[in-house]
Amino acid sequence: MTNQKTQQTSKVKPKTLKSTGKKILITGGTGFLGKHLVERFLQAGAKNLRVMASSVPEWMKDAGVEPFEGSVTRKEDVAKATKDVEVIYHLAGKVSFAYDGAAQMNKIHVEGTRLLCEAAKENGVKNFILASSSGTSAITEDGKIVDETYPQPVHILVKWPYYASKYYQEKTALRIFDGKGLRLVILNPSLLLGSGDDRLSSTKVVLDFMARKFPYTPSGGINFVDVRDAAEAFFNAIDKGRHRERYLLGAVNWTVAEFFERLEILTGVSAPMLKIPKKIAIAGSNLISTLYKTFDREAPFEASEVEMGEYFWYFDSSKAKAELGFSARDPMETLQETVKFLRENFLGKDIFS
Repeated sequence: MTNQKTQQTSKVKPKTLKSTGKKILITGGTGFLGKHLVERFLQAGAKNLRVMASSVPEWMKDAGVEPFEGSVTRKEDVAKATKDVEVIYHLAGKVSFAYDGAAQMNKIHVEGTRLLCEAAKENGVKNFILASSSGTSAITEDGKIVDETYPQPVHILVKWPYYASKYYQEKTALRIFDGKGLRLVILNPSLLLGSGDDRLSSTKVVLDFMARKFPYTPSGGINFVDVRDAAEAFFNAIDKGRHRERYLLGAVNWTVAEFFERLEILTGVSAPMLKIPKKIAIAGSNLISTLYKTFDREAPFEASEVEMGEYFWYFDSSKAKAELGFSARDPMETLQETVKFLRENFLGKDIFS
């Protein structure tokens, strides 16, 4: 188990913004990662934040954040939101592993990104930092630890609408920002864990474990990262990220069995003892899903999630460490914070005591 010292965050404001009164626009700034990034900028004393979301919470407004209620899928909204902006952090998105969510995710991730990029160019924005996913790069069948030079596993990621849409989101941004001028930096965090995931966009896997929803232990491997550490890397990318480069952000590579063993220690919930061969697990989940749909009922799990659990999502974050100052804290601290938040907000803090 990694035993890295928890990083101490600096309150120094990024150099990019010291000589300008222009705004930092954060789309999706009310999401799991977005909230932590907003807090990081506020901690650094930023007074020029603009958050674009369907609604902006009062605590952000009280802290001086300029709210912009709108959608990245509407051309008129992004045209207004990108005016007088120096930096765009594009975090807006939807996380879903259901196959029937493909159209909506493509609209947000691909079409929304196209509209935002075009508006950024038109309004003279200098920096565009895109939140993608490690799943556009780091998926293997054999547990190989890869990095940003590894060929993107398109033949695998297109199986799942979420990762396919994030892959094409990256391609859209790279196509539009193909020359000099606006600087594009792409960050690819793995599964985000920690405190504050009100929408269960990332931490649902831990909640499902705590609720004993896993009938067996998948044979694949997982990588995750503390949302605070990811937010710090995004914060640093405003100055340190290189144009058209991608940066993988992850803390640890564990088998799913190892992941479940750690959760068992922290929660007191026993990990599933049953193990099923990969082909049988995938075929069985697809059959169960089909049967539930036939009777117009919701399946107890997504067949896609079962299949993903049989792959390995391992990678090396050396590039982000060297260029963005990325540092990952002890993964057990991250899991402990995740479990604590879920107990207090979704299950009741004393449910397993």
